[in-house]
Amino acid sequence: MSQKTNTSSRTRLFSTRKLIAAGVMISALVGCGVAANSYFGKKNAEPLNTVTVSRGDVEKTVTSLGKLKPKDYVDVGTQVSGQLKKVHVQIGDRVKKGDLIAEVDPTVYETKIRTGNANLENLRAQLQQQQAEASLAQQQYERNRDLLKERAISQETVESNLSALKVAKARVVATQAQIKASQATLDGDTANLGYTKIYAPMAGTVVSQTTLQGQTVNANQAAPVIVRVANLDTMTVWAQVAEADITKVKAGAPAYFTTLGNAEQRWKGTVRQVMPTPETVNDVVLYNVLVDVDNSQQALMTDMTVQVFFVLEQAQDAVLVPLAALRQEPGNDPSLYRARVVTNEGVASRTVKVGVANRTTAAVVSGLDVGDKVVAAQAGSAKSAGNRPSGGQRGGAGMGPKL
Repeated sequence: MSQKTNTSSRTRLFSTRKLIAAGVMISALVGCGVAANSYFGKKNAEPLNTVTVSRGDVEKTVTSLGKLKPKDYVDVGTQVSGQLKKVHVQIGDRVKKGDLIAEVDPTVYETKIRTGNANLENLRAQLQQQQAEASLAQQQYERNRDLLKERAISQETVESNLSALKVAKARVVATQAQIKASQATLDGDTANLGYTKIYAPMAGTVVSQTTLQGQTVNANQAAPVIVRVANLDTMTVWAQVAEADITKVKAGAPAYFTTLGNAEQRWKGTVRQVMPTPETVNDVVLYNVLVDVDNSQQALMTDMTVQVFFVLEQAQDAVLVPLAALRQEPGNDPSLYRARVVTNEGVASRTVKVGVANRTTAAVVSGLDVGDKVVAAQAGSAKSAGNRPSGGQRGGAGMGPKL
């Protein structure tokens, strides 16, 4: 009986040890599985896409395309008709005010002046004759008037003398008027003769020539243009701004532009005028905005195509963060955003106040410092956001607002 009891006890003890050993092994296997899953999960997880907060300049602009034109120019034409006898300048020549540009054949106008002088001399001679006749008529009238008092001559004779005197004086007056008219005609012909020589009305550069030497110009129908003289030291950008942005652009605002040939160089200027009358191109309403820029180096040329940036707001030496790393904070303050910042303890959420912002970058007023690493939108998140319907929730995690 005692032997059977000992055997049963040993059997139960062995079974208990087997159960304990099995439990320990199962626990070890589960622990290893969890550890391996955690290890390989961390290894295969996508790394955080972070951006570093930096310092720099940011500006908010309105962009448009434009053309360069000289600020001051004049089309030099002729006031008289005739053959263009000589052109003294070529395209590209620099001229001063008063320099001779071209000459029209003066033969016709010289002939008119000689004819006018001859007519004027003839009228002056007639005037002298008529003045002498009037003087004689005056003397005869006065003498016969005295004789009439003595009854030595008839009343009819005196009246005839008085009539002859008045006629003589009228002829003098008429001839004097003809002399004035002839003098005026002669002055006009003299002026036209002067107009056959065409002078530069301003200093500048000859940028185009419309009429060639030897052509006949007709000033009676329209003012013929010979050359255009422009002052290229100051150029004006004619930029076309859409009606949606024109209210943001004001006279006196700073602006800059780049040319197609040199996109790296910025040309700075100031808005001189916003033209009030728009142009409609393909059902798009566009307003011309004029920006003056110094061109003393003659690097800018007429009709160059430029891309213009009108500066609405700007911040210099500011703390900058990409908008892709910000999310709009719920509430009524549009300047508040939420950012996820990488710290030693992990990723922390911060409220960020933003100042000047454009489509890609924002100037931080508070909440971030230079050197902070901010979590931007992950590639997968961005793809999901891109596949999200347009009517979905605005501003997913890590997505900046649309400006």
